[in-house]
Amino acid sequence: MPGQKQQKLTSYEKGLAFLKKELAVEDNFDLICLEMRHANKRMALFLVDGFAKDIALTQIQRELSHTTEEELQDRYDALLQSRIPYAEVETERDLNQVVEQVLAGPAALLVEGLDYCLLIDTREYPVRSPEEPDTEQVVRGSRDGLVETLVMNAALIRRRVRDRTLRVVFKQVGRRSKTDIALMYIGDIADKRYVEQMTAALDAIDTDGVPMADKSIEEFIFKESSNPYPLVRYSERPDVCATHLFEGHVLILVDGSPSVMITPTTFWHLLQHAEEYRQKPIIGAMLRLVRFAAVFSSIFLLPLWYLFATNPFLLPDSLAFIGTEEKGSLPLFVQFVIAEAGIEMLRMASIHTPNAVAEALGLVAALLIGDIAIQVGVFSPEVILYLAIAAVGTFATPSYELSLANRFMRVLLLVATAAFQLPGLMIASTIWLVMLVRLKGMDVPYMWPFIPFNAKALRDVVFRVPMPVKNRRPVIIHPQDPDR
Repeated sequence: MPGQKQQKLTSYEKGLAFLKKELAVEDNFDLICLEMRHANKRMALFLVDGFAKDIALTQIQRELSHTTEEELQDRYDALLQSRIPYAEVETERDLNQVVEQVLAGPAALLVEGLDYCLLIDTREYPVRSPEEPDTEQVVRGSRDGLVETLVMNAALIRRRVRDRTLRVVFKQVGRRSKTDIALMYIGDIADKRYVEQMTAALDAIDTDGVPMADKSIEEFIFKESSNPYPLVRYSERPDVCATHLFEGHVLILVDGSPSVMITPTTFWHLLQHAEEYRQKPIIGAMLRLVRFAAVFSSIFLLPLWYLFATNPFLLPDSLAFIGTEEKGSLPLFVQFVIAEAGIEMLRMASIHTPNAVAEALGLVAALLIGDIAIQVGVFSPEVILYLAIAAVGTFATPSYELSLANRFMRVLLLVATAAFQLPGLMIASTIWLVMLVRLKGMDVPYMWPFIPFNAKALRDVVFRVPMPVKNRRPVIIHPQDPDR
């Protein structure tokens, strides 16, 4: 913890007593202190049982058991290290640092006669297999996804980026949690100012722990608590992370989370999906345009329909069918509020519902919110229709965080339309756009390249251009090497 004084290792007895006390070996069943005697020297091995790699530790003990007193008479410490058949071995004289390292996973070997401890990184975290993430599935393409282990995530990304200037900078956040974090970027592409800014932001985090991992880190870095829109892009696909590295972005990997934070990001980054780049350019462009239409319909469709349904004189005769033919027993605005709340309840219920009964939940939802609600007159059929279209647009949004933000804005636009009709919708939409235009993440305008305008970059955003044509990196993130 900050402010702790260094506790130098002065003798084997004092070091053994200090480590046993600070690690509370007798009070924790998963903290092990294995006392040994090899070559007429006392030794103690401290480790966390759940992090230990049994094969490596067994081999180390076997090698130590073969050590003789004659071997240790000359070059004692060097020979001892040569008896440890492991690549990641460090020395540490500060016992407080030894305690923190043991709690993080490495094993610590205390040897009589040495004024330092040997730290052996034999940790092996429990980890699931790298499976394709549910939220970023593709028809064609790789099926591996990030996991909850920091080292494996870095390896999955490095497998796709074999650049010698790729940097993976290790940091720790949290006075008590000591959460491992890695800052990843390509050294001769990423803007050094962004790297320094992100490094300073991580170093400035002052809290006891970040158990919610990346989400907590995001809130500490960007501090936009009143803004519903995400300022980072989350991805669980290593190929997506590698693509952003080549563009000049900076990634933040947090141990314990399968998501990588991609910074800086814009509104349009959150609307892209890997599937668009797994198809022919013309097909990818079509998919992107359909997705854009779905996303913007999820925001504006309900407020617009409510406006026209309550003010039919705004419509030409050819569009008169947009209104309601069968009005429910409740006002339209109340119907929308109840239906929005019902969909949110179903979303939360689906998260907490076991897979075995998920189909039953869907059947109940279809009957109650759909057919029966219309038959008893609670909802009009048009309300269910347009709300379903808006919900499909929400689910078609690639970024889960963006979909929730858009849904929140849809409700606010609906409230403004119900309260002030056409002026309310126009003013609320203007405020929404101005909010997005003024928003910045790491000094990058959120609506670029729409505002400020950049024709070539906007073409790449609206259409999925062929990769040979996309030969320039985004200028807004100031890459050191702008050509691809």
